[in-house]
Amino acid sequence: MSGWLSATWEASWRPFQYFNLYRVVLAGMFLLAGLLPQAWLSSLLYVAFTPVYLLLAGSYMLLVGAGLLASLHWQHRFNMQLLLQVMLDVGTVALLMYSGTGVSSGVGMLLLVSLATASLVGRGRLVLFYAALATLATLGVQVAGVMLRGFDPAGIVQAGFLSLGFFATAIVARLFGQRIMVNEDLARQRGISLENQGRISQRIIERMQDGVLVIDGGGVVRQLNPVAADMLGTSAVPGRPLDEVCGPLAAALQGWLGGDGSLVAEFKAPEGGEWQARFERTASSTGEVLAFVEDLGRVKERAQQMKLAALGRLTASIAHEIRNPLSAIGHAGELLREERRGEMQDRLLRILSDNVARLDRIVADVLELGRRDRMQPESLALAAFCDSFLDGFVAAGSAPPGVVVIEGDREARLCFDRNHLLQIVWNLASNAVRHARGGPGSVRLAIRSGNGAGWVQLHVIDDGGGVPESARAHVFEPFFTTYHQGTGLGLFIARELAETNGARLELVEDDGFGHFVLSGRNDTCQMQETSVVRAER
Repeated sequence: MSGWLSATWEASWRPFQYFNLYRVVLAGMFLLAGLLPQAWLSSLLYVAFTPVYLLLAGSYMLLVGAGLLASLHWQHRFNMQLLLQVMLDVGTVALLMYSGTGVSSGVGMLLLVSLATASLVGRGRLVLFYAALATLATLGVQVAGVMLRGFDPAGIVQAGFLSLGFFATAIVARLFGQRIMVNEDLARQRGISLENQGRISQRIIERMQDGVLVIDGGGVVRQLNPVAADMLGTSAVPGRPLDEVCGPLAAALQGWLGGDGSLVAEFKAPEGGEWQARFERTASSTGEVLAFVEDLGRVKERAQQMKLAALGRLTASIAHEIRNPLSAIGHAGELLREERRGEMQDRLLRILSDNVARLDRIVADVLELGRRDRMQPESLALAAFCDSFLDGFVAAGSAPPGVVVIEGDREARLCFDRNHLLQIVWNLASNAVRHARGGPGSVRLAIRSGNGAGWVQLHVIDDGGGVPESARAHVFEPFFTTYHQGTGLGLFIARELAETNGARLELVEDDGFGHFVLSGRNDTCQMQETSVVRAER
């Protein structure tokens, strides 16, 4: 404890400067009393205003002024400066008492102020030294005055009581100063801890993946983290009303404050997404409310990714074990087929063969999904790619000639992994052919420019009945299918492959038709090549 106390004492320059300023004023009063002996100020001092007094007052004024300047501009050797100033006060007051009537002149009372101030800002043991110094000076002046100048001998008793006052003042002031220093240090430590805690809390809020807003009782946004700023746009700045920043969020907050019983509010985001907001009251005196905003799409995506990761780990560990029995079952079925035993046996073997093939496709699709990050994007001429795809698609017997047609921009290019794009388009075209009417041009592959610069869209449209309303929200979910021979992984894998390549696969609401759109960029490959060149340089 002594370490930090001494550091606090050494840093008490501001009180010491005020003390020196008080002494400068006091020295000015002494000097003014000597220059104007007939003024009312002179009547307060029982001293002889001789030329020696003027010399003493002037010297004291100069030395005190020098001490003030030193405390302002040379903040070193604090205790030495304090000791010199106390000794100057003691010596000056002692000379003034000797030139007057001793203790009875009342000048010695001025030392109480000096000792009290020095005890507040000085070191503990030096406080007693200051009191002893003042005591020796007071008693010495009084004794010398009695012997040499005829002072009243009873004044020695008064000097003794004044000396006791010196020690009492020094000790009380020291105890009071220590208590002040302890409280100041405690307040400083608490302030530092509070500041550190605030910084940690701020960093935690900034790192949170959910949007966090602090809203006061008047509905004004006081603070928000970067995630909330990105979600709410440029209008989300501290100091603006919440209803101007995001009207749906403000309405959700009002419903929560109104006590509608809902702990979580879901609402439409300004850009059409779905958000979820949770509100919590704080213990602040201003009644601030915390709002936690989550993007439900991202929440669902994280849940889907967790499901996919678990599925990948599962299939990676048992795919080999599943395929071996499937191969054995399929081989046994082929051997049984060679034995002609009747129509019922052939029917059962076909069922066996079809289900073995379906299980094998499921395993192959899941394994392919686990390898979706192995991509080699390239700039593809989309029309030429579609022409090549259509030739292979028709040759494989997936569609009669003329059912699938290609239209749109023949110059458009798309940055994509060729194998991934082939798998996506093959899946979309297969679904479209299966649901289309089967006439010429029933399925269209339309190449169009996107809404923004650098975007290209590939539309796969069929003239079938479209996706039922009840199935629209589930078409991209794994293992969801309306086709009895499907695996339910085709559209899910297609969307995952699209997102891997920085593209989007969406189902468009089209009256009476099936309509899927693959949106990708045509300038991504250029940016990748530029970054690679820069890295090489």
